[in-house]
Amino acid sequence: MSSRATGRAPRRRGPGDDIPLARRSSPPPPPRRSVASRFRRTLLAAVAVAATSAAMVIGPLRPWLTPPPVAGLKARLSSDGRLLGHFPYPEVQAQHLVAIAPGLELHADAGEALQAMKQAAAADGIELVVVSGFRSISLQRHLFFDVGAERNQTPQTRAQVSAPPGFSEHSTGYAVDLADGRRPDTNLSTSFDGTGAFAWLEANAARFHYQLSFPRNNRQGVSYEPWHWRYEGSTEALQLFEAAHRLAH
Repeated sequence: MSSRATGRAPRRRGPGDDIPLARRSSPPPPPRRSVASRFRRTLLAAVAVAATSAAMVIGPLRPWLTPPPVAGLKARLSSDGRLLGHFPYPEVQAQHLVAIAPGLELHADAGEALQAMKQAAAADGIELVVVSGFRSISLQRHLFFDVGAERNQTPQTRAQVSAPPGFSEHSTGYAVDLADGRRPDTNLSTSFDGTGAFAWLEANAARFHYQLSFPRNNRQGVSYEPWHWRYEGSTEALQLFEAAHRLAH
């Protein structure tokens, strides 16, 4: 039936009506995305680029990020610089040392505070005896390697009772090993914590800026040493022992 017979106007074709959808040169425009959606897509793309760039930079450096092995030891430094539980420490310069007893030296600041502490203890009937003070890195090397070998101890076992050279608080001149003059049988023994000297130190050492270095179950991982105390009465000393202080308990 013709359009004239129906009385309808002929349908006008659009310019693309004769071209199948699959043959059109350009697809229909995509639906408009919201501003938030476009922002999320942009952010995700930026994160992906950043992650790729970081991988390209860190990848070649990865061997340098792993703590190196320590010469002469089957051990590596931990991420915080410790070796077998012990933090690294410098050796105090000789001009800062003073004699506190025959053959024993300490940093001048630590030595002055120690003498005052000994006098206060004596006034309370306590005889504090100094067993060890400053130890050079060279002496610490002998104590760690040579004595360890004589006792058939591995470095890991030896580190429980003696720090590796370059990692001992004694090398700073601020650390001291104390004993009870009336109980020499407890020298350098955990039984020292049952003496009057240890009880006095627990109650009074802080007044003289001394602190127990390795209490029981310390997070540093060093064996309990009730005889080992360190001086923290100066800015320099506080800076040296700041990292160890955080792991003391």
